[in-house]
Amino acid sequence: MQRLIVTLDGPAGSGKSTVARMLADRLGVEFLDTGAMYRGLTAKALDRGINPAEEGYAVVGLARNCDIRFDFGHSPPRLFIGSQDMTERLRDQHVTAHVSDVAALAGVRQVLVDAQRKVGAEHPRLVTEGRDQGSVVFPNADVKFYLDARAAVRAQRRADQIRASGRHADLEAIRDAIVARDHKDSTRADGPLICPEDAQRIDTSEMTLDEVVDLLERRVREAVEATA
Repeated sequence: MQRLIVTLDGPAGSGKSTVARMLADRLGVEFLDTGAMYRGLTAKALDRGINPAEEGYAVVGLARNCDIRFDFGHSPPRLFIGSQDMTERLRDQHVTAHVSDVAALAGVRQVLVDAQRKVGAEHPRLVTEGRDQGSVVFPNADVKFYLDARAAVRAQRRADQIRASGRHADLEAIRDAIVARDHKDSTRADGPLICPEDAQRIDTSEMTLDEVVDLLERRVREAVEATA
């Protein structure tokens, strides 16, 4: 089986998860949502009464001592921590509010980067998305993309996503949170959000979802043909 690792990095609300899932379906490969791992761990920490901003040591201990895995029998894969399915918790607002604090912890990143590389070894035909996939986790990926969009556009997309699930969305608060998270993610000491030098940067601000997926699919297939 020929290996094909495609990475999608980018800031919060840039559509990475949806695009990566659709791209994986188009290419007939598997999909890894690494942000779900950080969000699932955040939810688990909050359930335990841990404040990630003040008790980072406790979050690191939790990461080291719990089994974080995906069930690839579902599409998209469902995230489990131990025997608990955390999938429906991942977009909770209180999880979103704390996930950057969790993602900034070097000890957490070490555990989850190792887990992500293990997934890549077990599933060598994979589209994986996150904030450090092409820069840290899979530096030798076959094709790398960096998706971006204006903060206002990303906020509107996230608000639409929340409203589609039947929940209230405060657009201004979402935009402020996205800007704050951009700053946290790009300035953290370990695995900061950057555009890898060899990644193709795509501004999706004026593109529809299908247009983005069409473009990425075409470029992946061109890259595969060029190396065949």
